[in-house]
Amino acid sequence: MTLPEGNNQVVVGVDGSAAATSAVRWAAATAAARELVLRIVHVIDFSPTGYAGAPYVESAKVFEWAEEDGRVMLSDAVAAARAVAPDVRIETTLVPAGGSHWFVEESERARMIVLGASGSGRLGQALLGSTPIVVASHGHCPVVVVRGDEPDPTAPVVVGVDGSPVSERAVAAAFEEASQRGVPLVAVHVWSDVKVGTFSGADRAELLDPRAFEDSEQVLLAERLSGYCERYPDVVVHREVYLDGPRMHLQAWSEKAQLVVVGSRGRGGFTGLLLGSTSNGLIREAHCPVMVVRPAKA
Repeated sequence: MTLPEGNNQVVVGVDGSAAATSAVRWAAATAAARELVLRIVHVIDFSPTGYAGAPYVESAKVFEWAEEDGRVMLSDAVAAARAVAPDVRIETTLVPAGGSHWFVEESERARMIVLGASGSGRLGQALLGSTPIVVASHGHCPVVVVRGDEPDPTAPVVVGVDGSPVSERAVAAAFEEASQRGVPLVAVHVWSDVKVGTFSGADRAELLDPRAFEDSEQVLLAERLSGYCERYPDVVVHREVYLDGPRMHLQAWSEKAQLVVVGSRGRGGFTGLLLGSTSNGLIREAHCPVMVVRPAKA
């Protein structure tokens, strides 16, 4: 993927939760491996504190408390990042308001936005609970939602390929990730977006010849990958073709992957749809970090 020259930061959001700490460790390792700046951000949000509009509480004092909590979270996050990547360059930012909208704006200047899958700290669900969905829906750079246990650094990168323009961008990002990490790439292509099992039994047999289907879809997948295979000769590619059920198959592959890369919406998405059912489902249920790649700006 080609990003503007100045996009040299990996931006990660923290809220004091275990999920956010996992995101910090993932982001620190990624930034260090690419010699990028790690920017750790905490957005102050008063809505879940219970103080907003409360009687007998000075608003200035509430902000001081929230700011103090935020600085502690940032300090803890820096320590977590240093434990993974001692030499990575770190910047910290305390944002007074904005939540997910701040991350969307920042995504125009970032190489990557990294968020925990959910929040569970004092500012938990309100800050990061919905933020990954919003940022993945509107972000301008790749957005990574860190899920599951610590990923196996030898596990492959998995990418969903459906032939749509945003899928092309996902393929480009996935090749770059696999090359950077020195691991194989598994390209998963699913012929139909319908639920798995729709073409089972007699219906499937009448619809298409299994051998012809396999051959034609393998050729199509090879064509989608060919240019990137030449650009990244160090990446070993495994191709997997299925008849239906993209969400189910990518979900299954997430148990064996260190990262799953998908487009924000695929060929079946309605015009204007921000996040497709497959990417949305993986953000919520995958067993490893998920990278969501948005379409190029018009």
